[in-house]
Amino acid sequence: MSIDKEFWNGKRVLITGHTGFKGSWLSILLHKLGSDVYGYALEPPTSPSLYNVAKVSELVTSQIGDIRDYEKLSGFIQTSRPEIIIHMAAQPLVRESYRNPVETYEVNVMGTVKLLEAARHTTGIKAILNVTTDKCYENKEWYWGYRENEPMGGYDPYSNSKGCSELVTSAFRDSFFNPKDYERHGIAIATARAGNVIGGGDWAADRLIPDFIRAISIGAKLKIRNPFAIRPWQHVLEPLSGYLALASNLYLNGPGFTGAWNFGPDDSDARNVEWLSKTFCDLWGEGASYEVDTDPQPHEATYLKLDCSKAKAELEWIPKLDILAAVESVVKWSKAWLAGEDMRSYTEDQIANYFSGNE
Repeated sequence: MSIDKEFWNGKRVLITGHTGFKGSWLSILLHKLGSDVYGYALEPPTSPSLYNVAKVSELVTSQIGDIRDYEKLSGFIQTSRPEIIIHMAAQPLVRESYRNPVETYEVNVMGTVKLLEAARHTTGIKAILNVTTDKCYENKEWYWGYRENEPMGGYDPYSNSKGCSELVTSAFRDSFFNPKDYERHGIAIATARAGNVIGGGDWAADRLIPDFIRAISIGAKLKIRNPFAIRPWQHVLEPLSGYLALASNLYLNGPGFTGAWNFGPDDSDARNVEWLSKTFCDLWGEGASYEVDTDPQPHEATYLKLDCSKAKAELEWIPKLDILAAVESVVKWSKAWLAGEDMRSYTEDQIANYFSGNE
């Protein structure tokens, strides 16, 4: 699958959460495609951050603000006049949701409500994509992938709040953006559920590879949690390419592409935490090591996979990088950063290589 540069050139795209890890990658990608990129988010959530390291602020028209601040959010949407909105602003961490469940629900649920309410009072919007998570499903710990019509659930506050965000989107679609009334309102809305995303420039707490980078930088051995938990690991450019394919179809074809969509790796790339840890250490070489943390941990799903047949059939989207290539890409990016390279250029090179098939 390739990205239609002609389509994206000149499109006005608003990203909520553009200062985060995935939002920064998406901002760089859309800028390379020639889009006019607008971003609404809090300050970067980590230091360092990809947003600052790659100087993403030079590529977007940015508004620093809380997704829960309806007046500020609505005002920015009105003035930026986006044609496409990709909603990624969130509290994205399972363990943080145990520490701060109220804020997690406020951001992930009411943030979605306020974004969609502001959008329905703005003219010119053609497509809205709400990015949630694979963890939104009611996890039954089975060995096959979840399909888009499976029930929403979520054991922990983060996962559950994302299931709620899916339900909010469905209710707004039925009530205000109904595909049957598309000729009247002209807005197509969908949700995207991705797996465990990895990539250069992620410094979030309580994520496996960022934890490795931090441990390596101080000469420490990483303690890994839940070594046998299986996750659908994928490089960040995999779901982002899917989001853009979906968003362009929402824009061009409207009602035919509304609803929920999965973007995950092939089944063979759903590996457990210890496999990924060993692979990362082997690829990194000297300075990377781990041990299993035997302390009690809060509940997290043990087995989680996505069925992406719908995206493969209807969007012609397929994963391009296997898990080994994905981890190798992260290792290369991280070593380049430690060596003091120009990380905007390096990130752009990885994007170009990915879409040319050379990554």
